[in-house]
Amino acid sequence: MKLIFYICREMKEIMKQGLLFIFGFYTFFASAQRTPLQKEIDSISQSRWIKTLPNLDSLANPVIEKIEVIKEDTIIVRAEVIIPQIPEEIPITPFNFLNSKEEKRWFFYGQNNLLFNQAAFSNWNSGGNNNMGVLGKINYNLSYKRDRHFLENLLQLGYGFVATQGQSTRKTEDFISIATNYGYDLGRNYYLSTGYQFLSQFTPGYNYALTPDPNYDDRVSKFMAPGYLNAGIGISYNPNENFQVIFRPANGKFTFVLDPKLQLAGRYGLERDGQSVRTELGAMLNLLHRIKIYKDVNLVNQLNFFSNYVNHAERVDINYSGVLNMKFNKFISAIIGVDVLYDHDQIKRTQMKQTLGIGFTYNLGSDVQPKNTNKKSIKPFVK
Repeated sequence: MKLIFYICREMKEIMKQGLLFIFGFYTFFASAQRTPLQKEIDSISQSRWIKTLPNLDSLANPVIEKIEVIKEDTIIVRAEVIIPQIPEEIPITPFNFLNSKEEKRWFFYGQNNLLFNQAAFSNWNSGGNNNMGVLGKINYNLSYKRDRHFLENLLQLGYGFVATQGQSTRKTEDFISIATNYGYDLGRNYYLSTGYQFLSQFTPGYNYALTPDPNYDDRVSKFMAPGYLNAGIGISYNPNENFQVIFRPANGKFTFVLDPKLQLAGRYGLERDGQSVRTELGAMLNLLHRIKIYKDVNLVNQLNFFSNYVNHAERVDINYSGVLNMKFNKFISAIIGVDVLYDHDQIKRTQMKQTLGIGFTYNLGSDVQPKNTNKKSIKPFVK
């Protein structure tokens, strides 16, 4: 048994030495077969490796960069704070002024609109005339506030025309509105308010259905024919910027027709030929409501009632104005307006006017941001 074990061990050693001899011989033979080009490549690779090998002695005094560790709930406060621009949904009004973060007495704001529409035809089978229209509007507000007293001055102007091929230029919008109002804060969202408003137009107006190519003698209106002056005293209620009620139980309405050609009985409520001023005393109720339909789209509704105490109080004058404002960006906007009027003394039918325009809007004046407060204030007057 021992003899067999000894023979196995000797054979194992002989095989091990044989394998080492074969491996060494193969290595020597392979190195002998390398070409000079391979030897040159190996030499270049080894020299590059030596150059890039770091010097371990230079790490004797290492410089350690300090790395700031921030926990997950750590708040970083930067020196520069970027506040995103929030687009204005509704033009700034004295309500914002009364609730502004910054205490100030004078407030100014102006809005300028320039709208265009155009159409051109060439060999159009359905027909049509080339036309171009322009409409410009401005709305300025200059107000003053001190303690419980508030003074507001409003200027609104508008003029538009359309030029159509083969026809005379025709105006599509023409108005002048100037108002001054004083308000005294009674508390709990109520104001004692008094003031006046003047309304008229710039240029003569014509009935184009009856006179397609009119001249000056065909005019049906002009500056101060008619002109309106409303003055009264009453109470305003305005719990927020989007809703307001004005009631004036004592309100005078004066209608001026200063053109002798237009001073005819029945026109603009005149009671006799040659009458230049018509006076009415009655009560006025004004409602204002703003609705946000979508981002940068809002609808402003205004409804006005007037009843004459002296002559047929049941014949209430009704005036509705609706304006849809659509803001595409800082300068481009669209406006759709509808005006509905019923005045039994002028014409026993409902009068309606509709306007549409797309163009430029430019605002200037104070940029007032409201305070975070539960105290409510009001704008004392709306036309």
